[in-house]
Amino acid sequence: MSRRRSTNDEENDEHDISGEMEAEQDDGNRRQIRHQYRELMQSMQQNREDMLSSRSNKLTDTLQAANQLFAEVSKPREAALDAQLLVLATNLGKEKANQLQADMTVFDPTSFAEDLLSFMGINRLENPDSDSEDEGCAKGYLGADAWKKLGTEAEKYFKRTPTFSFMLGSFKTEPPIVRQKTDRQKRTSKVAEKAVMPAQLKKMEESHQEATEKEVERILGFLQTYFREDPETPISFFDFVVDPNSFARTVENIFHVSFIIRDGFARIYLDQDRLPVIEPVDQESASQVDKDNQPRYQGVISLSHQDWRDIVDTFEITQPMIPPP
Repeated sequence: MSRRRSTNDEENDEHDISGEMEAEQDDGNRRQIRHQYRELMQSMQQNREDMLSSRSNKLTDTLQAANQLFAEVSKPREAALDAQLLVLATNLGKEKANQLQADMTVFDPTSFAEDLLSFMGINRLENPDSDSEDEGCAKGYLGADAWKKLGTEAEKYFKRTPTFSFMLGSFKTEPPIVRQKTDRQKRTSKVAEKAVMPAQLKKMEESHQEATEKEVERILGFLQTYFREDPETPISFFDFVVDPNSFARTVENIFHVSFIIRDGFARIYLDQDRLPVIEPVDQESASQVDKDNQPRYQGVISLSHQDWRDIVDTFEITQPMIPPP
């Protein structure tokens, strides 16, 4: 028994020693990883200009090195350093992208024109004082095939044939044609039109008012005729104004009847069923009402197309009491 206990104690001691060695080794690796992260961040801060340069790939190399270190990270402390480095790299990448975008938006028209002329055969920097006919392009003159050369090169970048159009008009400048001034004639014609318009509008208003008065008189005649035929039976307002065949005619009838009510030639009241009825007013009784100064009431009727259809179906209106004019 004593031998067995001593053997077990030795095994436990060996396990403890190996565990301590592994823990020390793990701590050493973590310290090494943290040290490398700090070196990368310090290098990014010291070489900031190189990191932001469009011709340098140091920012990409730094991110690749950080990815390799992150593969060995297993504790939160090292992961926090990785996040700190990533934030720093993101800020540098944002600044670098802004600089690249600014460089791309810069366009120098003068430089582009010089390059275009050089491509077409003019080089103003070479042989500016030459008098040779062969070097005419160098003096500022385009060759006969200059535009053809440019078109041949440009057609490579178009998927479809571009339409022909002048850049700034024709190449040959011609004096503009002098046109005769006709401002006075236009002004006089406009003045004449302005003078004629009020008269035309006045005639239109008079004709419209005359047509309305005639229609009001015609509708009042129908109302008086129906009332004389059967004075004991009240005339339903809906039966009188609603045209079952036309919503527009119904609205016009209500509009014209409103003038009859306003001028006191007819009145509307509610019967025993609380439904509106209409009847003409005798002029003698109307004058007596005016003498007594009894108040008059006005109301606004809202009628939609669906309301018109419901009234026609509910009151079973088949024929209009006011025939169309």
